[in-house]
Amino acid sequence: MEHSVLTVTPKIEALSDLCLTRNRIDPSLFAAYDVKRGLRDINGNGVRAGLTNISSIISFKEENGERVPCDGILRYRGYDIRELVKGFLSNGRYGFEEIAYLLLFGALPNADEIKDFKQLLARGRTLPTNFVRDVVMKAPTKDIMNALSRSVLTLASYDDRCDDLSLPNVLRQCLMLISVFPMLSVYSYHAYSHYELGQSMYIHYPDEKLSTAENLLQMLRPDRSFTPLEAMVLDLALVLHMEHGGGNNSSFTTHVVTSSGTDTYSTIAAALGSLKGPKHGGANIKVVQMFDDMKRHVTDPGDDEAVTAYLEKLLDRKAFDQKGLIYGMGHAVYSISDPRALIFRDFVERLAKEKGRDEDYRLYAAVERLAPQVIGDKRRIYKGVSANVDFYSGFVYSMLDIPLELYTPIFAIARIVGWSAHRLEELINVDKIIRPAYLSIAPEQDYIPLDQRG
Repeated sequence: MEHSVLTVTPKIEALSDLCLTRNRIDPSLFAAYDVKRGLRDINGNGVRAGLTNISSIISFKEENGERVPCDGILRYRGYDIRELVKGFLSNGRYGFEEIAYLLLFGALPNADEIKDFKQLLARGRTLPTNFVRDVVMKAPTKDIMNALSRSVLTLASYDDRCDDLSLPNVLRQCLMLISVFPMLSVYSYHAYSHYELGQSMYIHYPDEKLSTAENLLQMLRPDRSFTPLEAMVLDLALVLHMEHGGGNNSSFTTHVVTSSGTDTYSTIAAALGSLKGPKHGGANIKVVQMFDDMKRHVTDPGDDEAVTAYLEKLLDRKAFDQKGLIYGMGHAVYSISDPRALIFRDFVERLAKEKGRDEDYRLYAAVERLAPQVIGDKRRIYKGVSANVDFYSGFVYSMLDIPLELYTPIFAIARIVGWSAHRLEELINVDKIIRPAYLSIAPEQDYIPLDQRG
């Protein structure tokens, strides 16, 4: 139920108009003063704000002194993500825990190290006494990301060493949060589903013998059952979302907030607030909603003309949310391809066959094939356009019967590993607060006494 002391009144609307008028900046001034808007130059390249060992992205190669777009490459600690995925899948292993170890500690674990690490995470999958009852189930909300943030900040109250920034203590806090994020997310959804939607309430405890992906599925489902393919694909999704180049908004937020000297819980809550934004972690929800609308207008996924016509309407702001976007297409860094989307694609097709969603997959494949040409015809773009990881991830979650409200929290369940690695890296290497410069363009003014103001 909505509760607010203040409501939007005509007076507040008038103040909002005043705020808009007094705060608007002429866009041409960014170029005039050579300010990198969004910390990106005119070609979309990010402004270097730091150094990292954790991950890297390659989308261009140097040829004859010129930058030439290439297929995207994502490396975790120097390892190509494609090789990492091939490594654990070829032996039928789940990869989340193994790759989390790599990101946190900078090396691939041996058999004994990964066994110990899995046991460490398993022991961490516990919450304070009555925490679910007293915190998670209080004030249930459809916005599970906000519920997750609230739970994270409340956990600080149970930690006697909350503000201790020694490396062992911060690592302890990070490992605990990595362990409990699936519990906090799923339990928050169940509270919302029960109290707001009238569904049955059930709380399944994690099983220490299961992987993170398996536990997530068994805690979510009433009968606790799942197929090996379902768990494998969800595990793959968690690995692919775990980290991305260090310059993404939420990882940068982690560095910025960590540099202020604050505690781990406040830092991770800030990162959650960043990831929640639809321009960052919420994009896959838009993809699924866009395809639901598309299926109402395109009856045959094999009809390229009908699919193209719908895509053109999207860009012309005449379809779906009228924002002029084809969600899931294009990326701030990648141009020719997003390696995460390419890895995902084959497994998505296999899952679609298991779930009887072949026709839906055909539609996704048609859009992936046709959208770049439609965008190229309709837009002036400085680099190529391809499907990004969000294009398929929402489809995967829908096939796994994961509710829409959990799409972004699942992203957070994966990305908490990357945030933890970045927090540790910032604490180890830098002892200066991150404080970028902003150029003031406000004219100087003389003070006006109150009785002389109009």
